[in-house]
Amino acid sequence: MQISEITRFLETLAPPSLQENFDNAGLITGSLAWECTGCIISLDATEEVILEAKEKGYNLVVAHHPIIFNGLKKITGKTYVEKAIIASIKHDIAIYAIHTNLDNIIGGVNGKIAERLGLINCHILQPKKDVVKKLYTFVPVAHAETVRSAIFLAGGGHIGNYSECSFNAPGTGTFKASGGAIPFVGEIDKRHEEGELKIEVIFPAWLEMSVITALKESHPYEVVAFDIVSLENQHLGIGSGMIGDLPEAVSEPEFLNLLQEQFGLQVIRHTPFLQKKVHKVAICGGAGSFLIKAALASGADAYVTGDVKYHEFFNAENRMLLADIGHWESEQFTIDLLADLLSQKFPTFAVLKTGVKTNPVEYFK
Repeated sequence: MQISEITRFLETLAPPSLQENFDNAGLITGSLAWECTGCIISLDATEEVILEAKEKGYNLVVAHHPIIFNGLKKITGKTYVEKAIIASIKHDIAIYAIHTNLDNIIGGVNGKIAERLGLINCHILQPKKDVVKKLYTFVPVAHAETVRSAIFLAGGGHIGNYSECSFNAPGTGTFKASGGAIPFVGEIDKRHEEGELKIEVIFPAWLEMSVITALKESHPYEVVAFDIVSLENQHLGIGSGMIGDLPEAVSEPEFLNLLQEQFGLQVIRHTPFLQKKVHKVAICGGAGSFLIKAALASGADAYVTGDVKYHEFFNAENRMLLADIGHWESEQFTIDLLADLLSQKFPTFAVLKTGVKTNPVEYFK
C-alpha cells in the first residue's frame, strides 16, 4: 500500500483546506508514492520518534503537530526541528502532519476530549464561515433524479443531521445549437425550449471539484449550465472548540477531579472557584485562549484548554471556571483517535502508537 492511500483517507476525514492560515499540515518529508511499511502515530515528529520508526521498520510518521511551521534556511542539526528533518531524510521516513484541520472537525481532537469527559449534546463552539457553497444547475425533468443522486453521492446536500437536501423549481430553458455541437435535444441552428428543473444544493467548499465532476458525468447535456456561489452561512460541523453538557452537574472541585482522573494530570491551573455547579463545558485542545470569550458567550460553566497566559485568565470575568490542563495533556488522546481510525480503515496494516513521550514540559513536585 502506498503512503498516498493513507493520506488520502486522512484527508477525506480532515480536508487540508480546513487548516488555519498559520498551519503547515500535510506531507512534510518523503514521497506519497512510497510503499508504506508501517505507521507510527505521535503528537510530535521529533528525532526520537523518527528513530523509533526506523527501529520498527516503519517508514511513515503521522503526527498531529507539523515539525516545520516556518521556512528553514539551514539544516545543520542545531535545533530539534533540523535534527528530526535530517533523521527522516537520512532513513527515508515520511512525515505527515494532520493539525488544525483535525482540530476543526466535529469528530476530531475536541471530539475525543469530549468523549473522555463524557459530554453529551455536543456541538462546535465557534463554527466557521466561508466553508459552504451552493450549486445551481438546470436539468431536463426526466433526468433530474439521476443528477440529484450523483450530487448527493459526491457529498452535496448535507444540512446538519439531514442529507439529500435540495430545492427544485420548474422552468423553461432555451438554447440554439450551432454547427459542431452535438445537442442532446433540439436541432442545429434552431432555438429549442426544454422543460427543466432548477436544482439548488449546498456543499462543503472542499468538495467542489467532486461535486462538479459528479454533475457533469451525470448530466445529459453536452455543455452543462451551472453556477456556484460562496455563502456566509456557518458550517455547524466545522470550526474551533466544542461545547457540551455533563450528564449531571457537579461541583467545581469535582469537575477538576474529573479532569485530573481522565487526563492523568499532575497540576491544573485555574481561575478561582465561583461556588456554582458545572454543567455546560466548553473545550479546546492545545492553545485555546482565543476562544475564552466565545466560551463565555455560549454560557459555559467551565472552559478547558491549554497554554493560557497570566492576563488571559482575567478574561473569564469571574463568570466561568477557566482550567488550563496543558497543551500536550489536552491533546494526548489524539494519538488514540488517529490510531483507531487508521486501524479500522486498514485492519491488516501496521499502525503503532508511539512509545516516546514528546511532552517538553515536566512538573517538579
